Amino acid sequence: MLPPLALLLALPLALAAEPPTCAPLVPVTFDNTTIPGLLGHWVYIMGSSRYPPHLAEMKALKHAVFSFYPGSHKDELNVTEIMRMNETCVVRNTSKIHVFSENSTLAHVENNVISTAKVIQPDKDLLILNHLNSGFPGLSLSARTPNVSKEHLEEFRAQLHCLGFTDDEIFFTSEKVACPVPWEKTGEGDTEPHLE
Repeated sequence: MLPPLALLLALPLALAAEPPTCAPLVPVTFDNTTIPGLLGHWVYIMGSSRYPPHLAEMKALKHAVFSFYPGSHKDELNVTEIMRMNETCVVRNTSKIHVFSENSTLAHVENNVISTAKVIQPDKDLLILNHLNSGFPGLSLSARTPNVSKEHLEEFRAQLHCLGFTDDEIFFTSEKVACPVPWEKTGEGDTEPHLE
């Protein structure tokens, strides 16, 4: 048994070794401005996931951009994704996002696979998604442009560490290997990408 003095001396070391208190992820409550604010083009910056299908994709993902635009129903968005998976550019324009306003959740549906997420949006030009897939944690950061401030990147990395992710489990993309993006050739007022 340790004498009381040894316990008192060890206490500051034990307290210093504890992880910092992490702020909870607060999802956005959907209102009339939420979904219109998500429309348009986004650049995927970084993320982490332990959901096996997402993890496999993240390991191969080198760059990605995506665009949300109105679907055929008010609770539905169409999404077009342009990604570089290893050395190959891939265009996906058949997936949909279902909007569940009652619980402020988005569900991505592609090839009968459903992935759900809550929107965590600290800034109109940033999109943080808290992915909810079979109990596997996942968090992703996208932005309106590839240029995200160092402060935002560090805050996001700290949040990933709070969720238990290590640096080895954080995957970044690079603008240096971007694929051609068809909507960059269109006018500012376009709401839907023009695919060639």
